[in-house]
Amino acid sequence: MQSFRTEIEKPLVEKDIIELEKKIRLFQEGRINEERFRSLRLARGVYGQRQFGVQMIRIKLPYGKVTSSQLLRISDVSDEYSTGRLHITTRQDIQIHYVSLDRTPELWAQLERDDVTLREACGNTVRNVTASETAGIDIDEPFDVSPYAYAVFQFFLRNPICQEMGRKFKISFSSSDADSALSFIHDLGFIPKIKNNERGFKVVLGGGLGSQPRHADVLYEFLLAQKIIPVTESVLRVFDRYGERSRRQKARLKFLIKDIGLDNFVTLIEEEQKALSQKEVFIDVEAFEQDINIPKVNIPEVTIEDPTKFNAWIKTNVISQKQEGLFAIGVKVKLGNFSTENARKLAYLIKNYAADELRFTLRQNILIRHVKKALLPFFYQELKELGFTGLGYNSTADITACPGTDTCNLGIASSTGMASELERVLVEEYPQYLNNKEVTIKISGCMNACGQHNMAHIGFQGMSIKTKEKLVAPAVQILLGGGILGNGEGRFSDKVIKLPSKRGPQALRLILDDFEANQIKKESFLEYYDRQGEKYFYDFLLPLSAIDNLVESDFIDWGHNNKYINIIGVGECAGVVIDLVATLLLEAKEKVDLASESFKNEKWSDAIYHGYAAFVNGAKALLLAEDKRTNTQAGIINQFDETFIETKKIELKTSFTSLVYQIKENEPTVEFAKIYINQAMVFFETIEAYRTKELEHAE
Repeated sequence: MQSFRTEIEKPLVEKDIIELEKKIRLFQEGRINEERFRSLRLARGVYGQRQFGVQMIRIKLPYGKVTSSQLLRISDVSDEYSTGRLHITTRQDIQIHYVSLDRTPELWAQLERDDVTLREACGNTVRNVTASETAGIDIDEPFDVSPYAYAVFQFFLRNPICQEMGRKFKISFSSSDADSALSFIHDLGFIPKIKNNERGFKVVLGGGLGSQPRHADVLYEFLLAQKIIPVTESVLRVFDRYGERSRRQKARLKFLIKDIGLDNFVTLIEEEQKALSQKEVFIDVEAFEQDINIPKVNIPEVTIEDPTKFNAWIKTNVISQKQEGLFAIGVKVKLGNFSTENARKLAYLIKNYAADELRFTLRQNILIRHVKKALLPFFYQELKELGFTGLGYNSTADITACPGTDTCNLGIASSTGMASELERVLVEEYPQYLNNKEVTIKISGCMNACGQHNMAHIGFQGMSIKTKEKLVAPAVQILLGGGILGNGEGRFSDKVIKLPSKRGPQALRLILDDFEANQIKKESFLEYYDRQGEKYFYDFLLPLSAIDNLVESDFIDWGHNNKYINIIGVGECAGVVIDLVATLLLEAKEKVDLASESFKNEKWSDAIYHGYAAFVNGAKALLLAEDKRTNTQAGIINQFDETFIETKKIELKTSFTSLVYQIKENEPTVEFAKIYINQAMVFFETIEAYRTKELEHAE
């Protein structure tokens, strides 16, 4: 076994990376099945691409913050293991593509040398905790939410309660009531408030996009800051136990809340209070409130050749900070893609002329923070050489798009190609929108809404369309009327009409032309849309939807040269048959071992939760052998009683339900942890003996 001791100093991280290497080998040898291996590698940031044999690596960057040393490390890794390209996601992560699976452990070890992780960047885990990129510098913020976002990230990283949930879980922190971190579409969203001179948050719960978007419910109008981690833990425990696991399309938190109701969900949260690892978690904010350290340098002499362009850049791309005399520079990164060469130059700039920090944004851009006013001409000149002074940061012309058919397995149509064409149209034909911060355009390559199309003022969703002759062409659904309303409120777009993809730019022209022609006084786009009504837009876009007059170019997607083929990519395949029951029993044993290890390390709550997972995995294994449905953990627990205990196939001293649910009825003390883990060990030995006996009888 290769050791990564020379690369990293953290035993937990080293163990994690070695475990990934071990599981890759077992998968390649056919000793664990593809489904189980997928779950493990996704939780380590390793994601299958549309292209066979290579992986996308997602680098998890809490609230998008990066230092110069981290940016250089990421660049080195991309150059060595990938293609020298970086992609900013809508969750403030960095993705690199075309990485060999075998090399992912060493890649991860390299990143950890500068405290950068892949852990839980993908998979059924707590994904990257996002925040407004202006947190800490926002003139309107009650306080800086950055330390709270970071504390939540740290607390739940490798936390056993959120490693193998039914689906992913997303958390955001907005800097102010403007809600620029989009709380209303998150599983948990936090908006800062001050009440009676105490810091706290408005908390919203159960939002999401996808094919069935749902607006988050208000969980608390005001929650003290020291309660946010315990509340998050309670929500995760409930979601882990009661969330759907078999029907992936119904496995998000929003569906659980929709099924059982918010009041019942809150009751389940309250039932978890005794089991929480901590009742309050006071978050240290001191490190985030230190004086901003900017190197003392001589101001470089700069001659601005075109003052008009410079002033336009100042107007659209520079933001005044709440710190007097300091400014933030918005860098518009087309489709979130940039080179490691440019990344290295940015690292040099922020280290030597700013405060050694930038943040990747939710709109796939870069925000350089803490720049002195006298240095703005110098930054303009340096960024111009990198091609990073494009006007319209966070404007209508700053279009959000997912990777679509470029690399994603689920992509139906090209979102990046469409975005490039729409941006060209805006820059060349509608320059007035380069400083319009109100109207947003977002594009997704499929219904999953990674490009957030169904919360945009103007959205495009990739689809396909068939002619009478059975020919297939790329298409888009036009959506209108979504947007952020502020303070946890928002609205979703209406699906207006479907039309061939190549007519998308003309649809945009018609919409913008009509808006400018029929807007009343200073009416907002949403007010204009509501006044006109969905059918109004359907009627004037209808001629574009005709498919009896398609020409040859309509059958070629944006950014492509060949005829469109509607193929949903497939993942990797192990190519062997695996005993899933045996795999689950093995995992149950691993959970027992993890429980014992956590107990030795005096992590009582973690030990107890590993014991709980051992109970559930073991029970699921035997239920699968009996062809029983195992949709939720709560269902598994109930069914095990019905199938094995009540029929006396297996004898326990109490019901399985009572045995397992001790986790809710006891505080996480050393005494209870010891008892619960021993019970998990005994249970595993019991079911293992039962399974062995059943197999012997079958022979």
